[in-house]
Amino acid sequence: MEQIYNKLVRDKIPEIIQSKNEKPITRILTDEEYKVELERKLNEEYQEVLNATGKDRIEELADMLEIIRYLAKLENATLEEVMAIAEEKGEKRGTFEKRIFLEKVLTK
Repeated sequence: MEQIYNKLVRDKIPEIIQSKNEKPITRILTDEEYKVELERKLNEEYQEVLNATGKDRIEELADMLEIIRYLAKLENATLEEVMAIAEEKGEKRGTFEKRIFLEKVLTK
């Protein structure tokens, strides 16, 4: 029997599969494939965040951060640099803490 996954997985997943006396079939992605699969994985994790609550949601958010870390790395940046930019944007344009919902803008 076989299960088809065709998805990017964490580095230790093949070892975990082997520890269950199963045989993972893997390959190393090209740079372009890696970028596409990270983006696909980010969307997958986003959907999981939307469907999770409590501690499960926090774990899914952590998964998203891990993917963001490697997407940033593809752009020669670190997660810390991304967070610093987020802080700068928060200072310039504000954050989402006040829950402001813009309904419309009236023009003259």
